[in-house]
Amino acid sequence: MAPRKIIIDTDPGQDDAVAILLALASPEDVTVLGVTAVAGNVPLPLTEKNARIVCELAGKPETLVFAGCDVPMKRKLVTAEHVHGKTGLDGPKMDDPTMPLQAQHGVDFIIETLRTHDAGTVTLCPLGPLTNIATAFEKAPDIVDKVQEIVLMGGAYFEVGNITPAAEFNIYVDPEAAKIVFASGIPIVVMPLDVTHHALTTHARVDAFSALGTKVGDMVAAWTNFFERFDKEKYGSEGAPLHDPCVIAYLIQPDLFEGRHVNVEIETQSDLTLGMTVADWWRVTDRKPNAMFMGSLNADGFFALLTERLARL
Repeated sequence: MAPRKIIIDTDPGQDDAVAILLALASPEDVTVLGVTAVAGNVPLPLTEKNARIVCELAGKPETLVFAGCDVPMKRKLVTAEHVHGKTGLDGPKMDDPTMPLQAQHGVDFIIETLRTHDAGTVTLCPLGPLTNIATAFEKAPDIVDKVQEIVLMGGAYFEVGNITPAAEFNIYVDPEAAKIVFASGIPIVVMPLDVTHHALTTHARVDAFSALGTKVGDMVAAWTNFFERFDKEKYGSEGAPLHDPCVIAYLIQPDLFEGRHVNVEIETQSDLTLGMTVADWWRVTDRKPNAMFMGSLNADGFFALLTERLARL
């Protein structure tokens, strides 16, 4: 089977960085047409810079990186430096990237790419707020029918929220954008906190990254050692969730995941539950299913895949 063509939309973030590395290490499974940065974990000047740092770390400076939207569609930007640090990639010292940022706006790249490729051949992989994706759909409605699939990290049902009591960060930052994406009619696969909270960076799993004896392995171990401090204290867990690589792992080995095809609606009105992903997990409404909402993960298989692929870089 030919590799899936993907666009990674991202706000790096250490876990975003690992997802990008996994994709770039897996050319037999995915072809990265480009990486579009969005404001989220940190502001846009840092997310586009971080995306280029990661591509260079992977030894793939030819990867096309674009800067997209710097603010949500209708709200002020909320960021997550308290988790990822001031740069978004805090932990080990990182050299500034030398590869260029593409001049084209990330939204325009998404539009152009979907228009120039055959319908049903490009998958969108959002790892952060959905601002770029929704803005592209609003600007060019003709591209919606051309998307093969959207596989995204965001939302929660049983785990509820990580930035508010009711909302997961990526959806909360731009709930209006999420509402547009979930109402698009495109096949959607969701990696919510319910799944990613099983992808924990235990000591043994981090040691396996270090044991690779490579710059990439050392960097991933250092990143996870940095950002896991927040989640270990918050959840009392033995490691931190490695959220975003779940998106890429699904494209490579979908049998690692199990979920249900259900209806998911996005709350945009309530101050109390703004950004909540209201997933009809038990199918108690007559609302039409619009997303494959994942509920479980083979964590050992996930980390085995991740470690094997990172060893290639």
